[in-house]
Amino acid sequence: MDYKDVEQGLIDFRDKKGWEKYHNLKDLAISLNLEASEVLEIFQWEPSNHELTAGERDHLEEELADTLIYTFYMCNRLGINPLDIVAKKMKFNQKRHWDKTE
Repeated sequence: MDYKDVEQGLIDFRDKKGWEKYHNLKDLAISLNLEASEVLEIFQWEPSNHELTAGERDHLEEELADTLIYTFYMCNRLGINPLDIVAKKMKFNQKRHWDKTE
């Protein structure tokens, strides 16, 4: 499945539920942050070398999916392809960090 298929599936689901009216950038950003906090909660109070159980890994995958979904909704609202902005940022980081001689 490519990004356009995922995006269309998300839009179809949103529209079927009648949620488009809630999908303004501010509310999507809040939802993205809340879901990212749920990712962090999985690791709360665990040592840095904690090995995830199968259940924790499944939970983490669900929360990562939620963060991606809200990110994709924001990108859709802005009319941008998230893969394009990641590629752009990777080029920026390469120039900023890898091209320097130290």
